[in-house]
Amino acid sequence: MPHYDRDDPRLSIANIKSGIVAGLVAMAREHGVGCENWFSGLRLGPAEFDGETPVYLSYRQACQIIRRAVRGLPIRGAGLVLGERQNIGHFGLLGLAMLTASGFAEALRLGVQYAPITGAMMELDLDEGDDGAMGVIARMRTPDAELEPFLCEELFASSLMLCRGLLGAQFVPRVLELAYPAPDYADDYRALFGCEVRFDAPINRVTIDAVWLRTAMPAGNTASAQQIIALCEEQMPAGQPRSEIVAVVERLLRQRIADNPRLVDIAGELHLTERTLRRQLQAAQTSFSELHDRVRSESARALLVDARMSIAHVGAAVGFKDAREFRRAFKRWTGVAPREMRAAEKSEA
Repeated sequence: MPHYDRDDPRLSIANIKSGIVAGLVAMAREHGVGCENWFSGLRLGPAEFDGETPVYLSYRQACQIIRRAVRGLPIRGAGLVLGERQNIGHFGLLGLAMLTASGFAEALRLGVQYAPITGAMMELDLDEGDDGAMGVIARMRTPDAELEPFLCEELFASSLMLCRGLLGAQFVPRVLELAYPAPDYADDYRALFGCEVRFDAPINRVTIDAVWLRTAMPAGNTASAQQIIALCEEQMPAGQPRSEIVAVVERLLRQRIADNPRLVDIAGELHLTERTLRRQLQAAQTSFSELHDRVRSESARALLVDARMSIAHVGAAVGFKDAREFRRAFKRWTGVAPREMRAAEKSEA
């Protein structure tokens, strides 16, 4: 299981789906708590977590937001509360993969293997016992005594809800071990998990009895599982994921795509000089023009699926005033003309 130094550049890679942060923003609104200050200095704001399209954060960004949220929310055991709200649907493709697995032991292995696609912030590993039981161990990427309770609460509580969705409300783990002192609301843990909870343990681990592991999944289907697992593989963080600055620039480009923003416009949004932004993108092994073209290409391809939109309207939607200029650019990006792309996707459908 990897461990990271605090200055490890991998902690600045924007590859964490923002479900936890979105949940915290929703909780703040429910309690009438202003949360704009959670995002101070991060080029983000709470409004960006309202849509269906997930925002990707780096580990450092997510930790900073969560730390501020935990300090600002008037909620006891915020991680438990947030985790208890989850269900199979919140786990997306991973929930489907586990649901169609042959048995719960296999589903559990899939859950650990593909946890990164759900936005999990802790590193997971399996621990198989001599008596057939299985443990799921969770470790922080970097030690952080302030954040560890929240992250463990959210992870184990949401995982509990997932397991109960798969196996029924009667599911309970054997024991939950946590590597931090008992909080003053420790009874909330025992009430939720329905099992022995040990604090000040050597590691964070939940242990599941063999009887549950032998349970067949009611929706088990090998063919469906294989297809869904292939989709999970596609969503796993890439070998060279985006840096924080790349993710931010892409997001701003998508928001203003119809206006055909220039480097100076995006730099201004980020309170950077053009030279600084250009240098930061170069350090991330990309450029503004490359990102701009990629965002326009992806958006144009998505819009071409709608046969009601003319080619000219698609071009205007991605920042081209001249339809001919758009057609030339699209062919440069993809190797085919927009009409050919539309016809090919229509025939595939």
